[in-house]
Amino acid sequence: MSDDFMLDTDDLERRMEGAISSLRTEFASLRTGRASASMLEPVMVDAYGAMTPINQVGTVNVPEPRMVTVNVWDKGLVGKVEKAIRESGLGINPQLNGTIIMLPIPELNEERRRDLTKVAGTYAENARVAVRNVRRDGMDQIKKAKADGLSEDDQKFWETAVQELTDTFIKRVDDQLETKQEEIMQV
Repeated sequence: MSDDFMLDTDDLERRMEGAISSLRTEFASLRTGRASASMLEPVMVDAYGAMTPINQVGTVNVPEPRMVTVNVWDKGLVGKVEKAIRESGLGINPQLNGTIIMLPIPELNEERRRDLTKVAGTYAENARVAVRNVRRDGMDQIKKAKADGLSEDDQKFWETAVQELTDTFIKRVDDQLETKQEEIMQV
């Protein structure tokens, strides 16, 4: 192999891993009909004059499969937390019980489940595009090195390495999508 060209496959792998991580975050925000503390992560509460994440004003728990509870630490904030949840667009109706706000998670209907699988598919396609963009960057580096005198054998070696890395990450995206779609369609 050429002594002067060394493709940074660790960098490519790290960037592809970032696409997978982003996909996981997007999947966590999809409501599947099962209670999850992560579904409240985007909710911000107007507490003490600043917009604060809900997990910094109370404890978020999942005591049963269809229930999320928020135990608000400051009694004065209970109304604001309830209002933030109501206005968050999650489609959940909070119920007060002292300083505990209970959030019963309604069952998803078949049409909504199908819509959510389409959204999950869109998220997965965005992740695939991100992985392919990293692949393209790697291939561009190889082409530039070829112009600078990289041998054809070395070029083929690096192109194969980048393609195998890409295939691995695309498969991971597809596997995660399949798992999420099964989770969404599960009644």
